[in-house]
Formats: sequence, C-alpha cells, structure tokens
Amino acid sequence: MKMPNGTFVVVADGRKMLFFRNEGDEDYPQLELDNKRQQENPPNRELKANEAGRSFSSGSHARSKMEDTDFHQLEEDRFAAETADLLYKRAHRNDFEKLLVIAPPRTLGELRKHYHKEVEDRLIGEIDKDLTGHTIAEIEKIVQASG
Repeated sequence: MKMPNGTFVVVADGRKMLFFRNEGDEDYPQLELDNKRQQENPPNRELKANEAGRSFSSGSHARSKMEDTDFHQLEEDRFAAETADLLYKRAHRNDFEKLLVIAPPRTLGELRKHYHKEVEDRLIGEIDKDLTGHTIAEIEKIVQASG
C-alpha cells in the first residue's frame, strides 16, 4: 500500500493501540512512534463472578442455560470505541490528513462502528491483521506488501 509522508498509522487490537507517523515516503515507509496506550484486560474467567443462570420455559419442565456475558470481549470493544474517539479528537485538531488503520478483523469492525465522518474522510486504507506484537520494521514490510 502506498502511504504518503506524514500518514498517521494506527495499529490496534482490543488491548493496545500504537500511533505512528510515516516519516519516509510512499515507497519506503519509515514509521516513527507517536504515542501508545495499553490496558490490562484479564481473561473472561477472571472477570466474571458467577456462572450463568438458568431459565425455565413456562408450561414445561425444560431448562436452558443463559448465555454467559463475555466481559473480556466487552472490554476489548470498549477499548476499540475509545480508540475511534481518540482518532476523532486528533482529526478534529488537524493532527493528521491521511490515516491508515491496522487491526484484527473483529477490532476493525468495532472501530468502523465508531468512526466519525472527520476520521472516515481522512482514511486511506485499512489492513485487517493483528500487528500489535510486531516490530516496526515488520509492520513497515507488511504495509508495503499490502494492497
């Protein structure tokens, strides 16, 4: 993917967001870390207090287990919404003109739900991969190979 100089790049998942700026050119990106945020999000088994309850159908003796709430996933979705909000605030301050978002498919879907028009207007692309654990050099190579 061609990424002009100055492009703002967000690499995120449900627990970590990395903000970069391309200080290179379209053909040879050079990502410089602008900011990062990370949150603790323990596994769901550590977040829930009780097992799901049971419901009874009226008129029968059938019982069914209620679906467990996945608090871990709820927290990841909230973090993605927070990321989208930060992007809006930075776009509103004109911190960037072009934006590339890299996130795993589920996080990317959650981000899209919360994109503001100012963010959408600056979006030059999305890559649906989880790259938060990769080095900057690996991220640069994957961006070059995409698209």
